[in-house]
Amino acid sequence: MKLPNLVAAVAVVSLSSAALANETYRFDPSGSTIGFSVHQFLGTTQGKFTKFNGKIDVNREHPENSAVTAQIDVRSIDTRIKKRDDHLRSAEFFNVDKYPQITFKSRSVKQTGPQSGDILGDLTIHGVTKPITLHVKLLTPLNDTSRTRWAVTVDPITRRDFNLMFAPATETVSGISQTVPINIEIAAKRAE
Repeated sequence: MKLPNLVAAVAVVSLSSAALANETYRFDPSGSTIGFSVHQFLGTTQGKFTKFNGKIDVNREHPENSAVTAQIDVRSIDTRIKKRDDHLRSAEFFNVDKYPQITFKSRSVKQTGPQSGDILGDLTIHGVTKPITLHVKLLTPLNDTSRTRWAVTVDPITRRDFNLMFAPATETVSGISQTVPINIEIAAKRAE
């Protein structure tokens, strides 16, 4: 075999091995939840986003080379009260015309157990980017034929960090908490 052919063969084998090392899973919104809760004087408001997508690139041999990206359509916010949702979409809060998406992009992945890991990444809300850590636990095995489920815990975010503040009078009267617990469970399908 001539040297150029040998180099080409090695390159093809290397590319094939790299392709086999990574598995891509895409979020399945029909079985996933991205929710939140906000405490105020009159109780706790539960909400969720109904439109989102994301991708999980898994490297089983080297989990630290795995990656996650996600995008949430802020217009899809749903707290079960249309008037409140419209207000949250307005320029006074999320300002969806200017900031239509919440995004997450991982920077590093660390395996913490046989089925768990920490994903450090950048969360962007309302034009502000902050680092956060997602604590992820695989609830079902990774395989080719069915959805996998991932439970994700995140430290509550602080609204002020992302400039998500109402007018001072509204903040005072309503007693809206600065911290917002996040509830995430992701179903994902192996990409073909």
